[in-house]
Parts: sequence; structure tokens; C-alpha cells
Amino acid sequence: MRKNLSQNWKSIIFYILIPIMLIGAIFLFSGQNRNAVTTNYSEIVNLFRTDKVSEYELDLSSGQLTYTLTTDKKGTINKYTVPSVSYFLDDISDYVKDYNDAHPDKPITYNYKKGSTNTWWMSMLPTFIFTIIIVLMFVWLMRKMTGSISSETNRTLGFGKIKSKTQSGEESDKKFEDVAGCEEEKAELEELVDFLKNSEKYTELGARIPKGVLLVGPPGTGKTLLAKAVAGEAGAPFLSISGSDFVEMYVGVGASRVRDLFEQAKKKAPCIVFIDEIDAVGRHRGTGMGGGNDEREQTLNQLLVEMDGFGSNSGVIVIAATNRPDVLDPALLRPGRFDRQITVNRPDAQGREDILKVHSKGKPLAPDVDLHEIAKDTIGFTGADLENLMNEAALLAVRRKKKAITLQDIIDATSRVELGTEKKSHKFSEKAKKLTAFHEAGHAVASFYTEGHDPVREISIVPRGLGAGGYTWYTPQEENYNSRKEMLDNLVSMFGGRVAEALALDDISTGASNDLQRATEIVRDMVIKYGMSENIGPVVYDSGNGEVFLGKDYGHVNNYSEATSARIDAEVEKIMREAYEKTVAILKEHYDKLELVANTLLEKEKISGEVFESLMKFGTLPTSEETSSTDDAPAEIETVAEAQSEVVETAQATQTENTEE
Repeated sequence: MRKNLSQNWKSIIFYILIPIMLIGAIFLFSGQNRNAVTTNYSEIVNLFRTDKVSEYELDLSSGQLTYTLTTDKKGTINKYTVPSVSYFLDDISDYVKDYNDAHPDKPITYNYKKGSTNTWWMSMLPTFIFTIIIVLMFVWLMRKMTGSISSETNRTLGFGKIKSKTQSGEESDKKFEDVAGCEEEKAELEELVDFLKNSEKYTELGARIPKGVLLVGPPGTGKTLLAKAVAGEAGAPFLSISGSDFVEMYVGVGASRVRDLFEQAKKKAPCIVFIDEIDAVGRHRGTGMGGGNDEREQTLNQLLVEMDGFGSNSGVIVIAATNRPDVLDPALLRPGRFDRQITVNRPDAQGREDILKVHSKGKPLAPDVDLHEIAKDTIGFTGADLENLMNEAALLAVRRKKKAITLQDIIDATSRVELGTEKKSHKFSEKAKKLTAFHEAGHAVASFYTEGHDPVREISIVPRGLGAGGYTWYTPQEENYNSRKEMLDNLVSMFGGRVAEALALDDISTGASNDLQRATEIVRDMVIKYGMSENIGPVVYDSGNGEVFLGKDYGHVNNYSEATSARIDAEVEKIMREAYEKTVAILKEHYDKLELVANTLLEKEKISGEVFESLMKFGTLPTSEETSSTDDAPAEIETVAEAQSEVVETAQATQTENTEE
């Protein structure tokens, strides 16, 4: 609100001055006629005729008459403005002369005051000033309106200009050392940096640096950061723009902006042009509902022409990023445009550890924090996920009034990132809690007796996320492709919740709907995408175009017959039933463990993987188990951080003493 007032103070003052000027005009013009007709002229002349005026003074220029009456003992001065000085003098001169002749001892004293030569314009000065102010305000208002129209016109004409964010490499603080977990990708991009710094040694041998580099990978893997690091290392200008910035409602604007972008780039060469989310304009042509006249296609055509029109020594390198390479037009990916494609995958364990080291700089860590172990437990996390994880852990440590980030803070932050925030304030009935406890216990027990399944990290009946009454959290052990056996084992674990409800409560609920949906998707992919069905055979019936984009799959039909579709449905149902029956057999055989885990959950609401393993192997809780929740035990963790701080201070003091000696 204050910002808007500060920006529009001129307009506010203008609208305040308008009523003030109107009120001033009313008072000005009314003031000029205030003394116009308060007394009749005949009455004034009659005062002189009846000898009632003892003294008077007349201003010959303004006609202002000042007089004193003989009947007024106090000598009150009266004023009157005569309509005409000459007429007035003619009317009273005889009366004044006759009175003075008859009363020589006490005549009427009078004085005629000659006005200055500028009296007439002085009287007109207020009106003149007011008129000037009105004219100036009108001119200012017209200029403002004209400026608004002009700015709108300029914006309309400026639609064809690109709105890029130009950043010089010397000012960029991003270097390759700030990008962790992408060693192979950085090695490929170092060649671009060397070309931007020493282009002569490449051109002497006739080598041509790639005109375009396409960074492909899931969101959050560091594609934009890599592009900024290239610009920072090379000390070259960095023109950054999003693919959506080319798209406007006006026809031809996108193509015009593409031309303007490359004109700017050639002026700043050698430089880097970074186009983020290039799939916004680079999608496959001929897939839009507008055919060849689609605005996106015109923009793409211009982009193809500009990239193909570079000279070998132009020094402009285009780096683009996308997480949808499957929708890009083949002409955009051919050599001569994007010569090189660099896949930026999710980091491995070592890469995650390096990323954690980068994002833990400046954050005090407790002695129990082992980044190597955390990296092993965060399989599938991207660089952005790990940055968010360390930030959430720091926020939790501050909330718990600790002096350092502990391992428990990082574990809780991991669960918060993956599963959402706990809803401890939500109250549920005993029946709902019992159903949830057996449901989650069913998942955990079924997975425990499934060979090769990921171990349980935590089980909870405290709701988290969107509509989840509880959760069973697993720790992934390997980073590889899923085998057919692993997929079937996952089905057994997914059915565990529904089977446990049926066995323990003799009823089923809607809580297993998501489990059934995911299980069905896995089985259908096994049958039609991965060729893992013995009855259907090693045949792929999925075209791979699972979603509609720009009308590419508009009106898409299956490439197999109705009979094959019936066989696929029958095979999916067969595999699902076999997995369900296997789950029933496991939980019936180990029903005592199911009850034990469910009752422990009802008592504690949350159990760790160590507690679950002890219950399954020994039937009792571990002796060293801390039953208190993580939020109830910050004092002990804080003591660890304080001990670490004391050790550091003691070491510094010892070093100081040795230096002094």
C-alpha cells in the first residue's frame, strides 16, 4: 500500500488540487463583488447633500471612497466603491463647496488619492495567476494522457523485442566448483568454456565448436546451474530467457523476438544464450490444432533459421534445457543446431554426498551427522531436493532451539520432504486408528517376508500429506532397474494393507484405493510395455505416447485388436489375483506378527525400522529403544552440540597457548 502511494503521489496531489482550485476560484470571484451593492449610490450622495459627512478620501483610480460621518462620535471609517469617479465628483462638488462656504470654521476635509499606474493589473493579478495555474494543470494532464498512450504504443511496438536477462560472467558467482554431482556433465561443458576463452586455437585447426548444447534431465538436477557456471567460468555475457517468453497472443511476435535475441547475442559475442524450458516453443511441428499457421510453429521456424544461420566464428553458443526431449521437433535436434545433447541425470550416492557438502557450507553440523550415510538414504533425490532437505533440517534445528543441525533433524526433514507435515492435531476414533494400524502393519509385515524388498524405515498412523491416514516408509537399497521379481514383490507389499484389513477386521475400506491403482499401473506396464507376461509374450503394445500434447495424440487409437485387448485385461487380472493370494498366505501364516505390530502402533503411533525389525525377529521391543518422540528430546541433542562447541573452544585455547609459548 505504501509503495503504491509513493509511486502515485503526483496523481494524488493532482486530484487534491482540483477541489482546492475550485474553492479558491469561488472565493476569488465572490470577493471581487463583495462590496458591490451594499449601499445605494443615492444614499451616499444624500449624505453629502444633508451635510452628514465630516471627512472623506477618494481613490481616483479604484473609486474607493472612505468617509466619516458627523453623527459618529467615535470617528468610524466607512467605505464605499463608487461606480464612476467623475460622476461622483460632479454630484457632490456643489454640496461640499456650499457647506465649506457656510462653515468656514469647520469645513469638510477631503483628499483625492491618485492611484498608481499598475493598480489595474494588480487588481487582475489573482485572476491572472489562477488562470495560469489552470492552464498548466491542463497541459500536464494532457501530457500525461499522451504519455500513457505513447507508452501503450511503445509496448505494443516493443512486443517484438526480447526481454532477456543479460548477465556478465565477471559478475556471476557461479562456477563449476559450485555444481556438485555432475562431473561428467561438467567435463563436456569445459570444452565450451575453453572455446569462449581461446577460440583461436580451435579455428586454426578448422574445428567448429557445437553451436547448440541441449541439457536434458529431470527437474531439479541442475541444468540451469550448469549453464550459469559455464558463463561464470568463461567470463562471457549470459543471455537468459524462458521458452514461454517467446509466446504472445499477437501473431509474429515470437519470431520477432527470436530475431531480436540473436541480434543482441551477435553484438555481445562471444556469449552464451540460455533458453530454459525450450519445449514451450520447440515442440513437434504439425501437432497443433492450428496446423502450419500455429504461432508456436512460426516461432520454432524462426529459431531453426537463426541457429542454422550462424557463421563458424560467430562465438554464440546456445544452451537449452528441457525435461521433455520426447516432444521436441527432430529438426531442432539435428547436427548443426543442437549438435550435442548432455543428459543430466539424478545424482548417484557419491554425487549426492558432494551436493550435501555444498549445501551444508555455513551450517553447523552436530558430530552425529554423517553426510555419507545421508546420501545413501536419499536415493532418487535431485540437487534441488537435497538443498531443500538441508534447509528444512536447519529450520527444524532453529525451531527446536539447537545450536547445530543433528542427524535427527535431517531424518525428520527427510520425512517432511517425502511424506509431508505430520497432522498431530487431527483426532480420529478408535475404530479408525485400529483400521489404520492394521493397514500399515499389513504393508510392513508383507514386505518383511518378501525376499529382496526394501527394509522398513518407519511406520506411523499419524496422518501426513493429502488424505493419508498413515504411512509405511521404506529405505531403498539399490539404484538399478526393477526386475520382474521385484515388481511382483512390490505388488505383495501393496496388497498387504487391504489383506490385513480383511483378516483382522473382516471388512475392507477405501484406504487401499491408491495401493490398488498403483498396483494396476505396474501390472499393466509389465504386460504391455515391458513384455513380462508369459501368456502375452515379449511384445510391446504401448506406443509410448502416454499423454496428449498439442493434439499429437488427438484421436489416437490402440495399435492392437479387441481380442488382444481382452487378453491383456485377462492377464492383468491374473497377475493381480496371484499377488493378492500370495499376500493372503503370508499374512495368515504370520498373523501373530501382524497383531503385534498393529498393537504397538496403537500404543506408540510411530515406530522406527529398528523397532519393527526387533518385533519381527524377537517379538519384543529393543532394550535400547528410546520411546520418546523426536520433538520431545531436543535437550539431549542440544547437549551434544554444546559439547562439540566446548571441544572446539578448548582446542582453540590450546592452540593459542602453544602459540604464545
